[in-house]
Amino acid sequence: MKSPPHPGPVRADRAPIAVHDALICVAAPALAVSGRCGQLRGEGFDGLYRDGRRLLARCVLTVAGAEPLAVQAAMLGADRVRFMALVRTAADRGPDPSVTVERVRSVDGTERITLTNTGPVRLRLPVEITLGTDLAALAAVAAGRAGAEVSCTVSGAGLRWSDGEHVVQTTARPAPDVVLAAAGRLGWRVDLPAGASRTVELGTGPVAAVGAIPGPSRPARPPRLWPDAALDADDPRAGALLGAALDDLHGLLLRDPRHPADIHAAAGAPWRLGLAPSDALWAARMLLPFGTRLAAGTLRTLARMQDPGTGRIPGAPRDTGPHLPPLSSGTEATLLFVSVLAEAWRWGLPARETEPLLPAAERCLDWLRGAVAASEAGGLVADPAPGGPLRTEVQAHAHRAALHGADLLDAFGRPGAEEWRDRAAALRAAFRERFWIHESGGGRPAAACTADGRALDAVSSALAHLLDTGLSGGGRAADGLLDDARTAQLGRLLTTAGLDSGWGLRTLSAGSPGYSPFGHRSGAVRVHETAVAVAGLAAAGLDEAAASLMKEVLDAAGAFGLRLPEIYAGEQRTGSGPPCPHPMACRPAALAAAGSVHLLTALAGVRPDAPGGSVALRPLSCAPLGAVRLSGIRIAEEPFAVRVGRRGTAMVEEAAPGLRLGACGRRDDRRT
Repeated sequence: MKSPPHPGPVRADRAPIAVHDALICVAAPALAVSGRCGQLRGEGFDGLYRDGRRLLARCVLTVAGAEPLAVQAAMLGADRVRFMALVRTAADRGPDPSVTVERVRSVDGTERITLTNTGPVRLRLPVEITLGTDLAALAAVAAGRAGAEVSCTVSGAGLRWSDGEHVVQTTARPAPDVVLAAAGRLGWRVDLPAGASRTVELGTGPVAAVGAIPGPSRPARPPRLWPDAALDADDPRAGALLGAALDDLHGLLLRDPRHPADIHAAAGAPWRLGLAPSDALWAARMLLPFGTRLAAGTLRTLARMQDPGTGRIPGAPRDTGPHLPPLSSGTEATLLFVSVLAEAWRWGLPARETEPLLPAAERCLDWLRGAVAASEAGGLVADPAPGGPLRTEVQAHAHRAALHGADLLDAFGRPGAEEWRDRAAALRAAFRERFWIHESGGGRPAAACTADGRALDAVSSALAHLLDTGLSGGGRAADGLLDDARTAQLGRLLTTAGLDSGWGLRTLSAGSPGYSPFGHRSGAVRVHETAVAVAGLAAAGLDEAAASLMKEVLDAAGAFGLRLPEIYAGEQRTGSGPPCPHPMACRPAALAAAGSVHLLTALAGVRPDAPGGSVALRPLSCAPLGAVRLSGIRIAEEPFAVRVGRRGTAMVEEAAPGLRLGACGRRDDRRT
């Protein structure tokens, strides 16, 4: 039986509400969104959300009849934020306010408000909190269609709201002195001796409606999957970025409703706090160095959603820029499923967990076989629509899936491995013949070809997927669609000013028709594609190019407080100014957080073959962040740690007994 559909991502392209300045706390499926002042005013996207419903839209604090002066806001983690504010009173004689107000808000619905009197005299201050909600659906809020506030009633030491279907209550501690339901107001007369502090705590959450049938209890939040992951580097930003990215990913973890042991990553907050198959697979793949549990849970969840007739993994239509029609992200997910399973097995996913997923992988390969047959393009894969284009990144995904599928079929004694190696070879030959644009300077790959063989003259970050050949036996990289000379040419193309913004790769080269620095697929920077480029360039031995892009993303991360959004503007970097945020970008986003992890782990280049009992290392020889130590890695669920010196020499510091150090593959000159 298939699992019920997950809450779909909100369509951000229709949302008029900008969130680039918002502070977003997340512990999926809960959200808390506010501005830097900490007040929830019932405007825009502000509020406390759970399960796609706004529980609280308004929470406005006043002290002595005025709003405190906000001075600072800082994330304490993916799920909590701290606001600091000041209050001037009649007792203040100089320029220094004597009362500080600290608010710590968590997505679990709690908020602690602490007032501290730093002055010399006792104060008695009226404190009021005005609350309200519209109980609107997340999608309605995102589209600017939230309704009017729901009336409230007094309920114990707090307030309660109901629209007949949903019931939400806020409880205060200590109990307020005054409760005004008509105004949604709680009030206290706070006695503050000199040097003393007083705290008011609010708790907001849903309650069962009268007569409602009790449902199953909510499963506990997923555990931290990467508790030991750490990166120590000469550049301290690297370790801080890894920690922040893993914290964000933990906040985005969701359980399959019917199979709570299976965990996957939601796409992002606030717009996409649900399962997007391709995003979830990318996140799981990029987190493999720190364990296989996320990959296993994601694969099992998607296998239950797979169409048993076609083998296709579902996916929503996705805009692909001004040069190509939209493509279903299900195409990418279906091909990526095979690669994630194969690479998880290489990292140590046990055979007892890998083998039950092989039928789903074979159905994905069946879909690929049908897609190749339908395209009539010599082994290449066209869009499903009649006359659809042949996209470069789709060929890269298909080629990798064919080789990974062959590896899995061979390893588990299932038929068909040679068929898929032959199909990969045919795809490789056809691609090299049809997708290379010959021009002065060595030429370049085409972004796509039409069904009749015409190349599309566009340059985008999607070309980086040609470098992502995947993990093969012995810790080697699998064969790619490009030969060594064309791989080097692509490396040079990726570092040209047209694609390289100075903050990462643009999704469309500057100067191209239709280029927009804020376009998702027409010029903005997508972090995970730059991470794919970094890892691919490193695997190909193009270390200087990989190092340059890595440092650019690290610089961008610093400008975003080490919490990278899914995209940001592709404007050219000049001087010391920061990158420009995109007003609609999810932040946190699974792809950006996982991409951060992926490019940082490229520093050490750990390439395991757990079934073969070996591991190879391909560290960046130029050591762009100085000496680094990467720990908390898991190979076959055993700990592994590696240190890379300032000259790019790697040394294993922790490994399971019997794990052999393999050859370096295509870069045999690398010292380990």
